Amino acid sequence: MRLVFFSALIWFALDQGSKYGVLYGLNLIELRHLEVLPPLLNFHLGWNTGINFGLFGGGPEVMRWVLIGVAAVIIGWLLYWAKTGLSRPIALLAAGAVIGGALGNSLDRAIHGAVIDFLNMSCCGIVNPFAFNIADVGIFAGAFGLIFFADSRQEAT
Repeated sequence: MRLVFFSALIWFALDQGSKYGVLYGLNLIELRHLEVLPPLLNFHLGWNTGINFGLFGGGPEVMRWVLIGVAAVIIGWLLYWAKTGLSRPIALLAAGAVIGGALGNSLDRAIHGAVIDFLNMSCCGIVNPFAFNIADVGIFAGAFGLIFFADSRQEAT
């Protein structure tokens, strides 16, 4: 379980640190947009009240708390799964990545009422209108890690 907590802490710290750094250190809160390595990487501030890609955004205030509650249930389930069913270190790290990302985005929702998104990447003539954050990277990487590396052992009867 230490790997789960370590991974979650790292992803949470990277997420919250990067958000604080770009919002206040690079003043993205006022600039709203900053070209870093155009068009590959730009910082574009977005306040996401929904889930990925803004789905279900702009709903009633209660959705903010529903989404925090859903994240809490997922975190609880992942902790239980990690304790009872995961033994491979890479799967434990993946579970921690999802947990850390979910905690980072949930903290944003609790404090700001929305998730802070700022990373925008485009390439090869395709312009991406969406922004995301480090927590989203942790959630997606962790989910894929769990899909590919979770234990598939079964109890012998």
